[in-house]
Amino acid sequence: MSGLLDGLMQQLDQGTMQQVSSELGTDQATASSAVATALPLLVAALARNASNPDGATALAGALDRDHDGTGLGDLTSLLSGAQGGVGQKMLGHILGGGQPAVAQSLGAATGLDSAKTTKLLMMLAPLVLAYPGRAKKEKGLDAGGLGTMLGGERDRLQAQGGGALGGLLSMLDRDKDGSVVDDVGGMVGKMFNR
Repeated sequence: MSGLLDGLMQQLDQGTMQQVSSELGTDQATASSAVATALPLLVAALARNASNPDGATALAGALDRDHDGTGLGDLTSLLSGAQGGVGQKMLGHILGGGQPAVAQSLGAATGLDSAKTTKLLMMLAPLVLAYPGRAKKEKGLDAGGLGTMLGGERDRLQAQGGGALGGLLSMLDRDKDGSVVDDVGGMVGKMFNR
């Protein structure tokens, strides 16, 4: 059975990857590699947020209000429309205040500077929210079903993660306190010997 991440990656065709590389000012191979690292990280963070009933309820409400998947029909607009305040707000739903630390960690893993990784994260955030929004709508999932779906995806990603991806995924909520912010910040500090 195809997972959420597989579905997200299938949305990104060659034209879409050209758009991403152009927006980032980098070559397509670098952009593709960065997307392949960033998407699992964002999905795992979203899954972590939905791992408790309050988080799953909040996410279900946000998906119902603003992210029902209709934007998936026009990826060009979806990706380019999320830069700036809108993309930052979406990242807030996914990463909370840990977004700068995640951008730095992603930059270390991909070779892109933090401005480019921040831009990439803002571009991908609407996709990461729209795809489960569509799945929720199509499958009639309630908050518990959404949490279960995302939890299964997080477990699958952690089982498959290796190399840089495995390291990035393992940083999400290491202390199991329900917040990725402290864990991401701690990892970035260790990476830069702070």
